[in-house]
Order: sequence, then structure tokens, then C-alpha cells
Amino acid sequence: MSLNGKVVLVTGGSKGIGKAVVERVVADGASVVINYSSDSKPAEELVSKIGPDRALTFKADVSNIAEIEKLVQATIEKFGKIDCVMANAACAPMNDLESNRGKLRQGLQSERERTLLPCPVKHMPRDGRVILVSSGVLHQSQVAPRYLLYASSKGSIEQMTRILAKDLGPKGITVNAIAPDPTATEMFFQGKSQELIDTISGFSPLGRLGKPEEIAGLAAFLAGPTSSWVSGQVVGANGGSFV
Repeated sequence: MSLNGKVVLVTGGSKGIGKAVVERVVADGASVVINYSSDSKPAEELVSKIGPDRALTFKADVSNIAEIEKLVQATIEKFGKIDCVMANAACAPMNDLESNRGKLRQGLQSERERTLLPCPVKHMPRDGRVILVSSGVLHQSQVAPRYLLYASSKGSIEQMTRILAKDLGPKGITVNAIAPDPTATEMFFQGKSQELIDTISGFSPLGRLGKPEEIAGLAAFLAGPTSSWVSGQVVGANGGSFV
């Protein structure tokens, strides 16, 4: 599929799934804006690999309106437009409710802002694309404890996907979400024993974790012209876990 001439902004684009998306859309011909929140080195390494003519790196907290405006402005100054936004950045700590009751409302609000604020609609063409990121945890029959904030935030993202598809449809912009099951990223492996990793891998009939590049392939499809009739959908990427 071709993304030649397209400009794709990926929040949380320097590591994990976001990094894989950046690499895939560049391979398909797009120019990219790689947003990150703290560590600049992975983002700078990506720009060095891609080339500064087709990649821009920008530090911004995507729950902060002022920083989002600067991110959008830098993108427009560099590339003149934004064809696709993938709102991949997220921060939803999985803490127990009793010790973090005061943070629940704040955390949910922050997650909504991280999803909505990177959508610079006024700079997007009629065939623009918005891609949000949910999670397969919402569709599991058994959910682990301490996932209240995480699951609640992802639930709101799925509803926003459906509503934004209707709100932005008249502008010719499609909105979809990807709901990946556990994916082999550095963040996923942190703090997990091999026994737990093996157990989680067994949830899929394929008997393994998803790969970041597999999620990126789906994102590239949703960003491209062949997805023009797909909107308002939450697309699972889970290796058949829910069959």
C-alpha cells in the first residue's frame, strides 16, 4: 500500500508499537512526526535512520494543550499539512483503587486529553485519518485486578472512536481504533516473570504474543487509501484470542 506524500503524526512514536508504526509508514512512503514525552535518544535515532527530510521529532506532553499546539505548529512548518494522526501515547497507571482513589478522575481526564488533543482537524484534508489505540483487555472474559483506570480509559477511547467518526465524517475524515492484545514490547516485559509471559502468550490460539510490526501493519492500512470506507470501528489485533 502507498502512503507517498502523506504526513503521519504518531504520539508516543519513539518506542514500542509507536516506533513500529513510524518505521512502517515511512517504508510505505510517508513522512513522519515522532512525538515523545521524555527520552529524546530513541526519537533522535529514528530521525537519523529515516533522514531529516522525512522525519521530525518533537517533545510534548499530549495532555497539555499548549504543548500540543506547539507540536502541531512545528509539524505544519516542516511539512505543511497533517494527513493522519495516530494517538498512541497513553499513561494509565495500574494501581489499586483504595490507595489511589483521588487519582482516578484525574487519570481518566488525562487519558481523554491524550487521545483527543492530538487531533488537529483544521490541518487535515478531506481524506484525513485518525487512529486511536484501545486494548484487548476490554474484551477478555477475565480481567486482572488493578486494571480499573486502564480499562476505563480504554473504554472511553472506544466510545470516542464511534462518536468522532460521526462528528468528523462530514469533513471526510475517518476515525478508527486498534485494540491490540499483549504485544512484545519493552514495556510489556517489564516486571513480568517468564511464567507469566508464557501464560499470557497461551491466550491466543497462535500461542504467542503479538509483534509490534503486526500492529503497525494494521495501522498502515487504516492510514492508507484502501481503508476509505472503514470508520468508527474498533479493530482487534489479537491472534484469535476472542474467537
